[in-house]
Amino acid sequence: MKLVIGSRGSQLALVQAHEVRNRLLALHHRLDIEISIIRTTGDATTDSLRSLGGTGVFTKALESALLAEHIDLAVHSLKDLPTQMDPDLALVATPEREDVRDALIGPGIFSLADLPDGARVGTGSLRRRAQLKALRPDLNILDIRGNLDTRIDKAMRGECDAVVLAVAGLNRLGWQERVSCYLPLHQVLPAPGQGALGLQMCADHPARPAVAALNHAPTLAAVQAERHLLHALRAGCHAPVGTWGRIEGDLLALDGLVGHPEGTQLLRAELRAPGTCAESLGASLADALRAQGADALLQEP
Repeated sequence: MKLVIGSRGSQLALVQAHEVRNRLLALHHRLDIEISIIRTTGDATTDSLRSLGGTGVFTKALESALLAEHIDLAVHSLKDLPTQMDPDLALVATPEREDVRDALIGPGIFSLADLPDGARVGTGSLRRRAQLKALRPDLNILDIRGNLDTRIDKAMRGECDAVVLAVAGLNRLGWQERVSCYLPLHQVLPAPGQGALGLQMCADHPARPAVAALNHAPTLAAVQAERHLLHALRAGCHAPVGTWGRIEGDLLALDGLVGHPEGTQLLRAELRAPGTCAESLGASLADALRAQGADALLQEP
C-alpha cells in the first residue's frame, strides 16, 4: 500500500515526518511511503500569528490536502492543531511525547535571573509572554517568528538577549547543546499538546489501523485533557493558556493557567481524575479557571 505523508517544509517538520515514516516502516514493511511538502499560511509570511488570526495557520492547508485526498496522513506539531476539526478528519494517533518544557537560548544565559534588567526576549507566544512578564516584569518581549535556527541566530547576533523555544523541537533536531537554560514547569507551563505529534487522517481511511498502532496511550490521555481544557475555554491555539497533563500513579493530573498578556495576572488551577476521564477533567479545570475570571483575561487584546 502506498501512503503519502503531508508535512510542512521546515527542517523540524520534515524531521518529524521522517520519524513517523520510519516508525511506520518498522511496523509495516510493505508500506510504500513518500513525504509531500505542503506550504501553509504560517510558512508564507513572517507576520505575527495574532495578525494572521492564530488558529490553524500551520495546519489548515494540510487538512485541506487530506480532504482532497492529495495526502493520506498529516503530521502536525499537536500544539498547532485546533481543537475543532472537520468531522471527516480524525486524530488517529499521538506517539510518545517529547520533553514538554520551554528553554531560553542566549549568550551568557544560565538562568532566567541572568537576563539583565530590561532584557529583550524574543517569542511570538502570548502564553510565554504572560508567564515571563509575571516572573520578570522588566523584560521587553519582542514578537518574533521564524524557523528555530532563524530565531536562535537573532539571539546570537544580538538582535535580542535571548529567545524562548520548545525543548521538544530542539531535541528532535539534536540541538540540545544550544539550550542555555530550561524553564521549570512550576514557572512556565507549556502550550496544550506541546512536545506531542498529532497524526491526522480522513476518518474512514483504510490505513487508519496501521497508523493508529503508533499511538501512546499515556500521551493521548494527557493531550486530550489539555486540548479539552483549551476547547472548554473557547480559546485558540495561541491564546495565553498554559497546561500540563501527565499520569501520576493511577491518576491523570492536569495543571492549567490563563494569563494576562502583560503578566499582571495569572490564574492557576490543578485537578486529578482517572485516566479514562480526560475530556471531563479538561472541562472541569476550565470551569475552575473560569470561576477565577478566565473569560475576562482571554478577551484582553
